[in-house]
Amino acid sequence: MEDPELEANTSPEDPNTLGPTDVEYEQHAAARDETYAPSDFTPAPSAPALPPASPKAKAEGENGEDGGVPGDDLESAPMEEVFQKLRCTPKGLTTQEANIRLELVGPNKLEEHKESLILKFLGFMWNPLSWVMELAALMALVLDNGGGLPPDWQDFVGIVCLLVINSTVSYIEEQNAGQAAAALMQALAPKAKILRDGAYKEDDATILVPGDIITVKLGDIIPADCRLLEGDPLSVDQSALTGESVAVTKKAGDEVFSGSVCKQGELEAVVIATGVHTFFGKAAHLVDTTQNVGHFQKVLTQIGNFCIITIAVGLVIEMIVIYAVQKRKYRQGIENMLVLLIGGIPIAMPTVLSVTMAVGSHGLAKQGAIVKRMTAIEEMAGMDILCSDKTGTLTLNRLTVDKSIIEVLSKTADKELILLTAAYASRIENQDAIDLAITNMLGDPKEARDGIEEVHFLPFNPTDKRTAMTYTTADGKMHRATKGAPEQILELAANKNEIEKKVHEIIERFADRGLRSLGVASQDVPDGVKESEGGPWEFLGLVPLFDPPRHDTADTVKRALELGVHVKMITGDQLAIAKETGRRLGMGTNMYPSSVLFGKGGNEAPESTEDGELVEHADGFAGVFPEHKFNIVKKLQDRKHICGMTGDGVNDAPALKKADIGIAVADATDAARNAADIVLTQPGLSVIISAILTSRCIFQRMKNYTIYAVSITIRIVLGFMLMALIWKFDFSPFMILIIAILNDGTIMTIAKDIVTPSLTPDSWKLKELFIQGSCLGGYMAMMTVVFYFLMHETVFFETHFKVRSVKNSRYEETAVIYLQVSVISQALIFVCRSKSWSFLERPGFFLVVAFAIAQLIATIIAVYANWPFARIRGCGWGWAGITWLYNIVWYLPLDAIKIICRYLLTGDAWGLLTEQKVAFSRQSNYGQQARQAQWVAFSRADGLGGDPSTAHRQSLAKPRSSVRKSHVPFKPTPTGIYNIAHNVGHNVGNIAREITRELTHPQQRGSRAVTGKGREAADKARRRAELARLRETHTLKGHLESVSRLKGLDGSAADNFYTFNPLFRGLPQPSQDASQANNAGAESSDAGGRSENRRYSIS
Repeated sequence: MEDPELEANTSPEDPNTLGPTDVEYEQHAAARDETYAPSDFTPAPSAPALPPASPKAKAEGENGEDGGVPGDDLESAPMEEVFQKLRCTPKGLTTQEANIRLELVGPNKLEEHKESLILKFLGFMWNPLSWVMELAALMALVLDNGGGLPPDWQDFVGIVCLLVINSTVSYIEEQNAGQAAAALMQALAPKAKILRDGAYKEDDATILVPGDIITVKLGDIIPADCRLLEGDPLSVDQSALTGESVAVTKKAGDEVFSGSVCKQGELEAVVIATGVHTFFGKAAHLVDTTQNVGHFQKVLTQIGNFCIITIAVGLVIEMIVIYAVQKRKYRQGIENMLVLLIGGIPIAMPTVLSVTMAVGSHGLAKQGAIVKRMTAIEEMAGMDILCSDKTGTLTLNRLTVDKSIIEVLSKTADKELILLTAAYASRIENQDAIDLAITNMLGDPKEARDGIEEVHFLPFNPTDKRTAMTYTTADGKMHRATKGAPEQILELAANKNEIEKKVHEIIERFADRGLRSLGVASQDVPDGVKESEGGPWEFLGLVPLFDPPRHDTADTVKRALELGVHVKMITGDQLAIAKETGRRLGMGTNMYPSSVLFGKGGNEAPESTEDGELVEHADGFAGVFPEHKFNIVKKLQDRKHICGMTGDGVNDAPALKKADIGIAVADATDAARNAADIVLTQPGLSVIISAILTSRCIFQRMKNYTIYAVSITIRIVLGFMLMALIWKFDFSPFMILIIAILNDGTIMTIAKDIVTPSLTPDSWKLKELFIQGSCLGGYMAMMTVVFYFLMHETVFFETHFKVRSVKNSRYEETAVIYLQVSVISQALIFVCRSKSWSFLERPGFFLVVAFAIAQLIATIIAVYANWPFARIRGCGWGWAGITWLYNIVWYLPLDAIKIICRYLLTGDAWGLLTEQKVAFSRQSNYGQQARQAQWVAFSRADGLGGDPSTAHRQSLAKPRSSVRKSHVPFKPTPTGIYNIAHNVGHNVGNIAREITRELTHPQQRGSRAVTGKGREAADKARRRAELARLRETHTLKGHLESVSRLKGLDGSAADNFYTFNPLFRGLPQPSQDASQANNAGAESSDAGGRSENRRYSIS
């Protein structure tokens, strides 16, 4: 492994050697290429600054003339030159030298942007709601000093304390959530076995530098871009970078990329690039160009603006009436305005929502979902489309044999013998994907060597494209078994001419279903010599290989559909493989090649404005590149969808960053984890369903609080403004501060409240929230006004409850009004948190306890307080009891107002009671099974010969929300298609024709179908898509499918023999004769098609 000549040239006495002193290194480091030292790099203070490289030095380095300057051809240069340019040896670096290089090139990881903790804390005070409170604090200090009185210090201090408390709570909760996520992410950090100071040690991969020597063995993730040293070839899985399931062979001198996985062998390698300079890091560069403004921040701003505008209107009216009409004193007007500002602004809203999401993120972490960006929880609750990468996400990224369709081509063999022969030609001690697939089909992998003795094994190589083993059986006879690319095995077969045509037919049929083909053959060696050519080879059969779905993926897709989330497959694999995976998962086969949307070079195709509709309706896309995924997500977002994206490889990172919710699955690469908002720690997608339900619970809590906050703003502004303008009642700003502090302390517990998640994607629907909050707030304001009228203008309470009058004492009236406002304001949260009657839905334990404690404090203050500075004197227990009784009586109509508002604002609510009658259905689960069957029949119309573009026109006719969609994206019409769901017993052809009639004659379904330019645009997009599909799908079946769609024909006959649909499970299967006829149709495919489909065979 060591080169004596190279070692001689790098002896310690050689002045060009990377010497042990810093001075000698600095002489060469001055001319380092930018590949190693970024142009903006500034050495640490402890390291002397290095002069920039001169143009001449750089030129010499690039040409390889200066041994001290690494060039740009390290990927392909001879290994001697690589060591010379990196100024290292096969014995590795010293720790001292590695540390110097680490300062120059930085750690081996993608760049992270760290935020200042102080700025982060102050950021919680920098938002429109905080600005209003800060304005109120300034008013209390600067403006509220008229009438010969000093500034209102108590209100100023109280406001500042309120701001600091809210900011502190938000900061602590976010820090705790961030630290918990960081700790979990740290546990997932990659390791590397590094040769330092002449000895190997395992350490964090982040300390790797160019020139390091590492060991790569079975199962290792390649930590940096490397060149392999001398030794046996490696089998490397590059699916994280390319999306291809089959591992590739890398021999000495080849480059292996960061993020790849070693599947077989063990070899040393020299690091040539780290961090952002790797192939991995360059592909992740797209991530840095994506800047998203969170949807949550936009919503928070709109809610804050509504409250601010409401307060501003109240302030203007108060100022006009108090100063222009009532001619009252300056300070009285300022104090009344302070009441509206302090009481009306929901200053705790950012804190409550942040705490709610932080607590929720802890719960998600326990379920196996690490939340990196907490606002992603809110966005996941409204997610209606989930784009998923196929390899390693929907599938196992592990090849599997489909034993049921193994093709036997020898009269002396059966399926069991073919599998056993293939197992003989496999290694049982490594993790090669194909060998594992074969040996796993045996009861015990050791059966591959039972009763035989291995004589010689020929490993796979790119030239032969096959493996072979020579062995002897118990009777002493010698045989050979081989497996590999069918073309190579066919060349060996003695009966090639007789079976060649049939072999190609089978290969094409497998390829049409997305299956790879593996040829198997055997021969006798009569003379018993392993070097002997042996007897004639017999082609035994073809084994189909497929990357199978994860065991939980089909159920995950189904459950996601039930929750209103449409799953789309976005993969770099071929179209046929994507369709087969979609068929097996029940996702549908309405998939298109990426060239439908983008040119061959990744450029967008003409008329791209119409492609958004195509992306919206497709079940998935195949043959996509990273920039394609990025743009597919963008097109979905442009059509007002809340889009999630799952993935595990660097090729998924740009789309993960662009998506509203980026989800990195277990074992994802560092690039995917850095780009994602949520990182899964458990394999598969099933945890996503739990995360969706949990996020909807969290969102429900946030929405409940928002209704509460809007209601409180309306009730404070309207109630206190009317009392000030009608009776000149000046409530104390300090007491409104006490109400705000107690309310905020209680409302924090909503983060752990008991709620029921929505069964459809949830959304803010701000218009409904504002109207509902205004109705509840207006009602409560009138409660307070009426209560003050009865107390101040009448003797109602004195007559009926025998209490003393307080109408002549404004201080005691303040105590009574304080208690009335405090109690009913906090009681409102029980109304807002429930969907029906509040006393029928059990609240969280902490919420009840917090409410009880807060109101006990409020009652004691109202009864006993004697604070002249706050203009309050205790009213006694009599008035406290009256206040509680009054609030209880007036509390009951709040539920009725809430329910009436929701029914009036939500058309679906009336539909449940009048049209669909779901609430009174006798069907199990309120007809869920029938609705699901209706959805499946509709969404799978493409697989039955229907026209998906026409089918979705009615859903496109519905106006889209400017904020987000809250319904299932492609909602079926409750007409003829619904009847299909109840007549599943009909044959497939009849169902297909009925769906086709429904979808191709929208005028018969009603007047809501899109007409004119909309229909023309949809037809044009569909036609362009089918033409692209026709160009890429060369089989006869694909040709018939595309032509039938282009001409508007019924394509069900072509689809009946290959399309799987959960709706038709249990229906009669196509006859054997029909299947053979269909297979024979593939025989007439042209040579171009045959050549294209051979790509799916093992090579």
